[in-house]
Amino acid sequence: MAQRPSVKGVADVVALIDGLGKITGRAQVIWFLVFGGLFLDAYSNAALSAGLGPMTSQMELTSTQVSILTATAPALAIIFNPVGGWLATRIGRVPPLLIAKVFAIAGALLAAFAGDFTVVWLGRVLVGVAYGIDFAVAMALLAEYTPAKLGGRLNLWQAVWYVATTSNLALALVFFNLDVGADIWRWSVGSAAVVAAALLLGQWLMLRESPTWLASKGRLDQAVVNLDRIYGIKAVAGKPDEATRAATEAPAIGFRQAGVLFKGEYLPRTVLSSVISLGQSMQYFAVGWYLPLISLTIFGESFEKATIGSMVFNAFGIAGGLLSAYFGRRLGLRLSSAAGFAGVFVALLAMGLTFEKVPTAVAFLLPVLFILCHSAGPGANGKSIAALSYSSDVRALGTGVTGMVGSFGSVVGLYVFPQIKDSLGLADTFLVLSVVPLLGLITCLAIKWDPTKAASPDEAAGQDRGTRPTPAGSPESAGSVTAR
Repeated sequence: MAQRPSVKGVADVVALIDGLGKITGRAQVIWFLVFGGLFLDAYSNAALSAGLGPMTSQMELTSTQVSILTATAPALAIIFNPVGGWLATRIGRVPPLLIAKVFAIAGALLAAFAGDFTVVWLGRVLVGVAYGIDFAVAMALLAEYTPAKLGGRLNLWQAVWYVATTSNLALALVFFNLDVGADIWRWSVGSAAVVAAALLLGQWLMLRESPTWLASKGRLDQAVVNLDRIYGIKAVAGKPDEATRAATEAPAIGFRQAGVLFKGEYLPRTVLSSVISLGQSMQYFAVGWYLPLISLTIFGESFEKATIGSMVFNAFGIAGGLLSAYFGRRLGLRLSSAAGFAGVFVALLAMGLTFEKVPTAVAFLLPVLFILCHSAGPGANGKSIAALSYSSDVRALGTGVTGMVGSFGSVVGLYVFPQIKDSLGLADTFLVLSVVPLLGLITCLAIKWDPTKAASPDEAAGQDRGTRPTPAGSPESAGSVTAR
């Protein structure tokens, strides 16, 4: 009988998971259940987007009220991204994901049955809390569940985002054909509660705490149990190594330790992931999120035509999201982000210079180019690069802070876009927004860090700590992670 490997700390857990050639069985189910939370986040956003026109008419909303409604969820995510990261660091990865689903259910139901603007807004507040917590924690957990050689799979979240958006648009068409009238937005928003309830049940029954997080807390017995439950890896808990003892004796990582993300070798990683996240969210939520409105302009004043047009646009987003894993593996996350930003820059310039001056076919192809370049590059990488750039002791905090920056970009895109559009018109708005991908491109070319071209931060940190014990989460710990 072969001797079971001994787990003495985080580096051993990471090495065992990285040794897997593929994710199968229960691990595969768990992996997709975590992805399901990202599906819900996108679905909830799309639910409001698809029904925005009918809602605006029924409630006689002003442009300012529309901006407030659309910007509320990402605005709350600015706060709750780091809160989610903090919770995941303190109490584990799984409990915050379950809490997020409860908020999502309550928010969707409150908005669906709202009688006025204020109640809809309160519903979006709860959705924003769920969105902020879920996204920060889910990406950290996925990074810890996934073998290093399969790290590109994290980029599939972008395809999941567009699948969710397309699903809600298709459902909106079903409701439209059922002749529910102006209440179509209520059905669209309310359906998110059904998705959230199904996910809550599935995650509660199936998810298991991250073995990497358990090991970082010195809970090696539970770590080896979950390695077996998730992957079928048979291991035994050994005597905690120096790094594990130092981590368990050090103060728990919290907001006061967030400065570690901006020191040493973590600084360029944080800057790069934050800029990519900021740029991709700003350009998507300024343009991609408003595809139904853009479709109305291109295809005519018809809800059905505009929705079908949006679904076609989103189909290219699904394709780009699937391609992002390939480009991330071949080019690396940094260069694929740079290429995507370059394509988006060209698309926005062309859209601004030619809008309503070219045939419908050309007007259709330019948003397609935008969506493809966005989803195949920075759209996917904005979340993945953060999840892969930090060691486990600060990973959730890092994804939370990066998510906070991205949510700020979402707020700017959602709130500012209607204001600029009303002042300048759609064409000039595209030209103004082209500055965003240009700055993203410059940043990607200037900062050379790429986690797909370097050693795992956990393994690198573990090797370094083996010769020099350092408290987890300290500035020295961050500086010791060597990119190789």
